Amino acid sequence: MLLSAHSGFRYLVLLIGIVVIAYAAYGMATGRPYDQRMRILAALFTGVLDLTALLGFTMILMGTFYPGLGSHIVPMILALAIAHVVSAVTKKRPPEERTYAPHLVATLLILGVLSYGIVYGLGRPIVG
Repeated sequence: MLLSAHSGFRYLVLLIGIVVIAYAAYGMATGRPYDQRMRILAALFTGVLDLTALLGFTMILMGTFYPGLGSHIVPMILALAIAHVVSAVTKKRPPEERTYAPHLVATLLILGVLSYGIVYGLGRPIVG
């Protein structure tokens, strides 16, 4: 059951990631000032990513580990680090200096790293 939840959350991560990318791209294209909605979407994305990682870590603690799993775990940790660094950097900036670009670039990078960790780390498709 835990494996199903962990695997199923990838769809939620993907969906929220696409929403973050779309909103950040829209904000950049229209020149809108950075707003609270972007901050909330980015926090939601990071939170769902954290929850997915917690489920994965719990599975490891429960004994679900095999030698090839390292090529899945390393990209996932990298994706978590990117998400948290962007969040921390954005929070430290004064509100008038915040932009959509870090969220757009980081979320694209995170989804790429996650895809690599799923497809090449586990040998599974992203969707399906």
